[in-house]
Amino acid sequence: MVEQRMNSLVKWALILFVLVSIILNIVLIGIHSSRAPKCSAQRVHSLRVKHDERSVVFADLTREEYLQVQQYMLKQKDLDISTSQVTKPWENFLFLIDLSLPKKGDALAFLDGGAPKPVREATVVVFYGARGYIKEYVVGPLPNPTYYKDVTQERYKTDLPITARTVTVGEYALLFNFFEEHVFSKLKKLMKESFDVGADKTLNAFEQMPRGVRSGDRKTWVSFFRDMSGMYIHPVGFEVLVNHESVNASNWKVERLLYNGQYFDSVEDLNKKYVTGSVKKIVYKESADYGSLKPRHKHQQVGPQLFNVDGKRYSISNNHVVYLDWSFAFGLSSLTGARVFDVRFRGERIIYELSVQEAMSVYGSVTPGMMMTKFLDTSIGIGRFAHELTRGVDCPHDAAYIDTYRYIDVPAPVRYRNSICVFEHNLGQPLRRHFADFFHNNYGGMVNSALVFRTITAIGNYDYMWDFIFYQSGSVEAKVHATGYISSSYLVEGNLKYGHQVADKVLGNIHTHFINFKVDLDVLGLKNVFQTKDMEYVNTSLPWMPDHYAMVPQLVEKQLKTEKEAALRYDKKTPRYLHIASNQTNRWGHNRSYRLQVFSFTGDHLPESQAEEKAMSWARYKVAITKHKDLEQTSSSLYSQNDIWTPAVDFSKYIEDNESIENEDLVAWVTTGFLHIPHAEDIPNTVTVGNGGGVILRPHNYFDEDPSIHSADGVYIEPGTEDSCDNNRMACLAQEACSPVLEPFTYHGFDGVMKFED
Repeated sequence: MVEQRMNSLVKWALILFVLVSIILNIVLIGIHSSRAPKCSAQRVHSLRVKHDERSVVFADLTREEYLQVQQYMLKQKDLDISTSQVTKPWENFLFLIDLSLPKKGDALAFLDGGAPKPVREATVVVFYGARGYIKEYVVGPLPNPTYYKDVTQERYKTDLPITARTVTVGEYALLFNFFEEHVFSKLKKLMKESFDVGADKTLNAFEQMPRGVRSGDRKTWVSFFRDMSGMYIHPVGFEVLVNHESVNASNWKVERLLYNGQYFDSVEDLNKKYVTGSVKKIVYKESADYGSLKPRHKHQQVGPQLFNVDGKRYSISNNHVVYLDWSFAFGLSSLTGARVFDVRFRGERIIYELSVQEAMSVYGSVTPGMMMTKFLDTSIGIGRFAHELTRGVDCPHDAAYIDTYRYIDVPAPVRYRNSICVFEHNLGQPLRRHFADFFHNNYGGMVNSALVFRTITAIGNYDYMWDFIFYQSGSVEAKVHATGYISSSYLVEGNLKYGHQVADKVLGNIHTHFINFKVDLDVLGLKNVFQTKDMEYVNTSLPWMPDHYAMVPQLVEKQLKTEKEAALRYDKKTPRYLHIASNQTNRWGHNRSYRLQVFSFTGDHLPESQAEEKAMSWARYKVAITKHKDLEQTSSSLYSQNDIWTPAVDFSKYIEDNESIENEDLVAWVTTGFLHIPHAEDIPNTVTVGNGGGVILRPHNYFDEDPSIHSADGVYIEPGTEDSCDNNRMACLAQEACSPVLEPFTYHGFDGVMKFED
């Protein structure tokens, strides 16, 4: 009897176990089936365009090439060059190594005609402090260089004085020591009572440029700021004019000082009047940490993220990118920054070179640190300050990230991880669409997905975001957005004419942003013309009512034939349609062309009566068209900032010879930007919204129809096909849903920051 009851209990226990197992399996299967599969990290569809290894003619120098050039130059004992991080101004310093671009004719012969690959060479800049001049050399061939050639006169048609050099890390280190020894140590009471400077507290320096008022000057007004996050918006009201013209630091001297809006002839003069109470004193008080970018609230939710459902539709090989119908080579110059070459759409070259040339700002103030300031960023290096891009913020998490190497004011090449990003971006709006409400009911549209090539450069206080964008309509856009910290000055009487107060005793100074792009379009070859189109109203008799007239808009077309005609000044009305055109026509008989559509909100350009204007003469023009020349490679130079009065490159001279631009290889130099009147919302940072400019290169009768009509991204819906996936991938997207494969977050951006030591 007991045995029978035991068997019955075992049987029921087994049945219960089986039921629980079945229920658990059903639950687990349900949970598993409701979880979306991981999106493919691999490309699902084959590329339309193949990579071209010939793009390496435009590739940045590798770490090995930098080292080969450096070691080769060091072996030239007659040059007596140093590569120490803290080389003194009176020594000879190897400041820069960068790619020397091939001549355009040689590059095209290699890319198109099967000619030999152009010799790979580097540009080397040496500051000869001991000899009083600067030299540029071309070193080659790479790898394994065997020659160097002085190209200074060939490139600039002038000698380069040593005073035109960029301030190096070595010179900055000496300047910091100079201020400590000759200023701070002699004003201890003032520094403590006004700025709380002591053994454990200091001030940070920010310099005015240009350094003086005439060629040969090297006299810099240096403004001082609190040692806080966002120092640029924490001025203290203390500025010093230091004369450092001599390469011998023992000859440097303080020429003037500004303290709380009052000028003094010497440190001793200021100290005496401070101690005796005959100056209006600044009394130190703690400042709020309003410059910090640390979030003031905890994260609640993660915002929308971009990811690729079917894998990336673009590919990167060496310095070559392919994306749907597009292909291009890319590089990042230490001086000018981002650039792309050999840009092709459906196999046809549209652009030979699209590159950043210069970023310039002119400031206004009543105080000297900002009053004369005119920044020319190429002179310190735009690309030099392209640091790591933060995943998920600077670029989408799922973007492709590319490392770069640079050699500028360093003892060895520096690796900048993830300093370029490439990603396909859904712009959140249709590229084109139409809903047919009358007669033939249907909907047709296409999402605006485009490829973005991006780098961001943090040049002192400002961060510039540089984008080259490739659209499926055959358009290319080059644009810039500015963010970062405004430059500011201490609020003194009379300064509100030059900006707005943005914090306690802080003025945000009015300034301009001018950006110059080089656009070397090759529309169906090298024989192009420059055309303009616009409209005018014409009083026209109506054919069916001859005695009645109406003002009717009419097309106005012109061809500009010389460089001076095609130099379109910023202060003149210009035609709204500007075209680089081929003599070939499309199916409808119109010249196949690309339009330059500039969007810009610049302030007024510096009057040409000012001596400094020559160094920024490119900003006279909204657009200037010149005949291509290999020796007219850039619109500015490394030396423009520090010899702004006698610039090595004066862009206006490219136009002075007034050459014909009919059926020639043409280059467009495009100026864009915005006027910035700082306001309270620039604290702590200027936002990118509304602060930028650029140029769109758009096909204009280049095709017979919009090329995006052939894109597989198109959607078409007719009555009765609303659920069909045949012409509407979106209808089936829910069935294909997947979850993204995310790379782990890493950051190495602080690896390449400036260090004022060896």
